[in-house]
Amino acid sequence: MLNTYTFPEFHYARSADQDSQKTVKHPVVVVGAGPMGLAAAVDLALNDVPVVILDDNNTVSVGSRAVCYAKRFLDISDRLGVGQRLVDKGVTWNIGRVFLDEEQVYSFNMLPEEHHRRPGFINLQQYYMEEYYVDRISQLDNADLRWKNKVINVVEENDHVTLTVGTPEGEYQIQAQYVIACDGANSKVRAMCGLESKGQVFQDRFLIADVVMDPKNFPPERWFWFNPPFHEGQSTLLHRQADNVWRIDFDLGWDADPEEEKKPENIIPRVRAFLGEDVEFELEWASVYTFTCRRMEAFRKGRIFFAGDAAHQVSPFGARGANSGIEDIDNLVWKLKLVMEHRAPESLLDSYSPERVFAADENILNSTRSTDFISPKNAISRVFRDAVLKLAKNYNFARPLVNSGRLSVPPILTESSLNTADSSKFACKVVPGAPCTDGPVMRNGAEDYLLTCLGNTFNGLLFIEQQKDLSQDVLEQLAVLATQEVPVKTFIVARHEMDIELPKGVELLVDKVGAVNERLDATSGTFYLMRPDQLVTARMRQFDQQAVGAALNKALGK
Repeated sequence: MLNTYTFPEFHYARSADQDSQKTVKHPVVVVGAGPMGLAAAVDLALNDVPVVILDDNNTVSVGSRAVCYAKRFLDISDRLGVGQRLVDKGVTWNIGRVFLDEEQVYSFNMLPEEHHRRPGFINLQQYYMEEYYVDRISQLDNADLRWKNKVINVVEENDHVTLTVGTPEGEYQIQAQYVIACDGANSKVRAMCGLESKGQVFQDRFLIADVVMDPKNFPPERWFWFNPPFHEGQSTLLHRQADNVWRIDFDLGWDADPEEEKKPENIIPRVRAFLGEDVEFELEWASVYTFTCRRMEAFRKGRIFFAGDAAHQVSPFGARGANSGIEDIDNLVWKLKLVMEHRAPESLLDSYSPERVFAADENILNSTRSTDFISPKNAISRVFRDAVLKLAKNYNFARPLVNSGRLSVPPILTESSLNTADSSKFACKVVPGAPCTDGPVMRNGAEDYLLTCLGNTFNGLLFIEQQKDLSQDVLEQLAVLATQEVPVKTFIVARHEMDIELPKGVELLVDKVGAVNERLDATSGTFYLMRPDQLVTARMRQFDQQAVGAALNKALGK
């Protein structure tokens, strides 16, 4: 029990599969109703793919666990219909501050650009996020969430996977065309498949203490201390969450006794030394952890896909766990849908593991570097770190070297086999393999944002300066793209309203502020092709239907 949150209890219900005379086959079964499993279920259901979710528990995660959700997480959650609720409940922040001893070394802004719908980060306890996703699943007809259903055996066969499921009423079996394993760092599905996750265990211990206190004591920012007077020789991190709950992370060192450090009589004096004697607080939840950076060799075994912590783990510094996990789901679901509908070849699914392994390696590298900087393991490393921190106060060149946890940003999949290389020069960071940027637009006379306009299909952006630049021939070609087997819906992005009749599958967006044009380095005729997960897969300076078709085929794994 927590003082600020009552955990819901979801009841076990007998499914029709348990009474069937033969084994029922489902399109997709998701194992694990944690953050990634829930997101996968919502995404599949919104893509009209029936899904069964199996979880051996009957509530959401205990403890605040994941805390920081990056803009990319929120953009994906917006598409899944949960983003606004997360933002409304969460604590928005963009500013981070780094201290050495008692002195601020420097600060940073996670969203230096204006004109984005979502902030750089929000902080929210994981149990709220999971609860909101469970509520979202309840609104969808083709998602069947089964509590107290524990997967106890997995057997992959030629055209399906057979799962044996244990319940309070005994065992039953189901089959799945595909399985997505989202059952966490100690994945039972991974073990049943005879697979393992390899990497580095860090010889350090950290104390998480969630405390409830008046928000006037600290602003809603990320504050990180190196060698503070209240915790000499170590580090401390402070984040504000919803309900006036503050997450405090104390570096304890490898020699700390986890059981002793978890006792309230030892935690409370440590927190009081940090906050000061005059600050009133209540201890909400605490845990001592040692973390690992590791991953599976490949995130796919035949018809079984691994996502989130089941596939890869990183240290909590940088908030890369949940943020990268939801990107796994965003990457996988649209590919499954198109393959299952026979609109893309099976080879499209081969791109999932390489793309997400690349992302995991980037996250592991950044997490490892953060950990080594935060808690140096030898004298030379500590001298280097302290020198960098002292220089960072007055010298800009030293600030990029400070590493209090490189915060999560989406990887740019420049080497993806689905990309089409540029044939023209662009002066922007939104390259093939990168997520599309955002910006305010007018849609049907109402204010909107670019990313909320993009759906879960392939999208095109055609930039036009003047109405005369848009010929009838081009409109007819765009109409063809919108009606083919894998449709491409195109948004014409103009700086001003245009009085023109557009064919079905083509829509006008007005970029009055000019942020979208600027961020995509667009000139009249520029065309961007976006995957259903909103990653740019091709771009060209002049729209060419044949070139777009070739890029689409490549993005489909053909």
